[in-house]
Amino acid sequence: MQHSNSKYWDFCAPIAGLLLTLSFAPFNYSCLALAALVFLFAAWQNSSAKRAALRGYLFGLGAFGSGVSWVYISMHDFGGAGVLGSSVLTGLFVAFWALFPALAGYFSAKTNGQSRIMLVPVIWILVEYLRGYWLLNGFPWLQIAYSQLETPLAGYIPVMGVYGTGFILALTASVVVEIVRGVAVYCRGDFGRPRRLASHLQLIMMLAILWGAGGLLRNQTWTHGIGQPLRVSMIQGNIAQDQKWRPENKINTLLKYKKMTEAHWDSTIIIWPETAIPAYLDQVNDAFLVPLGNDAKLHHTDLIISVPVQETASKQSFNAVITLGREQGIYRKTHLLPFGEYLPLQPLSGFVLNMINIRLGDFTPGANNQPLLKAGGYSFITLICYEDAFGDLSIHGLPDAAFLVNVTNDGWFGDSIEPHQHLQMASMRALETGRFLLRSTNTGVTAIVSPKGEIISQAPLFEETALTGTIIPMGGMTPYARWGDKPVIGLMVILLLALLGYARFFKLIG
Repeated sequence: MQHSNSKYWDFCAPIAGLLLTLSFAPFNYSCLALAALVFLFAAWQNSSAKRAALRGYLFGLGAFGSGVSWVYISMHDFGGAGVLGSSVLTGLFVAFWALFPALAGYFSAKTNGQSRIMLVPVIWILVEYLRGYWLLNGFPWLQIAYSQLETPLAGYIPVMGVYGTGFILALTASVVVEIVRGVAVYCRGDFGRPRRLASHLQLIMMLAILWGAGGLLRNQTWTHGIGQPLRVSMIQGNIAQDQKWRPENKINTLLKYKKMTEAHWDSTIIIWPETAIPAYLDQVNDAFLVPLGNDAKLHHTDLIISVPVQETASKQSFNAVITLGREQGIYRKTHLLPFGEYLPLQPLSGFVLNMINIRLGDFTPGANNQPLLKAGGYSFITLICYEDAFGDLSIHGLPDAAFLVNVTNDGWFGDSIEPHQHLQMASMRALETGRFLLRSTNTGVTAIVSPKGEIISQAPLFEETALTGTIIPMGGMTPYARWGDKPVIGLMVILLLALLGYARFFKLIG
């Protein structure tokens, strides 16, 4: 696969980025993730570092420009910004995250020799980790492993999580590039390298083993039921985002959720979506929540309700979830959404947003060591909105937690691809932990996800409804739940150093 710095590769790079977006929900063409990476890794070969960075950047523009275009909707339709301001900010958002494939391309082009096959996927995953975990509180959207929930590689998810599974996919792409290069050599009539032929056959065998093992692991059961089935109901109020916080709508909103709840007193657990109550806890507690909690207790039901909390003494506000009924407790969100729940890069970010008239939340993160909430007689892990995008948060509290609860509000993004992408990411948490996930949303997509990451049932978008089903409390630990991301990332760092040392050694003796 020899090529010069042809403009063809530059032109096709954004198209390959678009193909990557099509591999995720709601399109779910999983094979396109592999195709996109094969093209990108091939485009980086025999290129200068600057050219590879350019192609990585163009790839990123195509991927993020199509994959997170819903940012415009949140800013323009619901954030109060004008067309120009929303367009500029969306463009800057996409342009910033496109820097990460460019970074991977730059360093990948610096590699050569046999170690390149392994180094390129290692670099890709480490850059994904930097983007998805560290920078600006993390932005894990479009990480390649999320596209593989329905492929044999899904078997690796409860073992190695997002980064380990993503590495195998990236390694597959790197090996395919090497094999195609070999085929091109043979097609030119160069049959004088039997060692290369044997090497390529070994690579094909390695891929067959990796993907076959993933398929076998999909049948592995890591966790087990620990109790009787629980009947659960998730309330989807379908209150438009531009109407939700209007003072004149508050009473009607409360009455709607109360009425929908009373229709499901036969459920053991009833869950409301993120900030279902458009008021602070202290404003509605005595007159509304206490009587509702007493009714729930009479019906042997536990309520899981999301409501903002304002603490007068500390002058701090929290995005929180409370439990009412037989069990009472509170969880304050720990991992906040940048530019949505707090403003990083102050005072610059606040100045810019004020100029274009966008008003955002100003929440404080909760403590990391909060006790687990309980409902239906079992402890559960609480994930508020953006928290379901981080695997390390879903395993905090295991093995004590018997299921996961995710409350969110994707009403900010309208009828876009974001709610579907978000549900796909949340489903990964169920598979990583081997537990049922109960996901309650304001406008959709409300769903019940099995411990295998499969969507058992889901409510339609933009409909006022309640999704009812049964789940089984689960016990036990998956390998990922036991170890988290640290072993995989540590291995990536070790491989990086070892492969760089290997390449440098042979360069010196050569």
